[in-house]
Amino acid sequence: MSDSSPLALRQVVFGALSAIPWIVSMYAFYWLDAHAWTIDTPHRGKLSVMILGAGMLLSLLLYSVLRKR
Repeated sequence: MSDSSPLALRQVVFGALSAIPWIVSMYAFYWLDAHAWTIDTPHRGKLSVMILGAGMLLSLLLYSVLRKR
């Protein structure tokens, strides 16, 4: 077995963990769109961008923290 195997596994785990906030934000967006929002909901597009952007930003920050350690 090569020495790079644990490093590759670590990168996969870090990538999976850091994707959790983005996945949660996508599910929140889906749930709101399917159950709570209507076409007449004011600022629906802006809220969508804010929810998905926040998930992506939190994923980036979490990935950065995990990579730094």
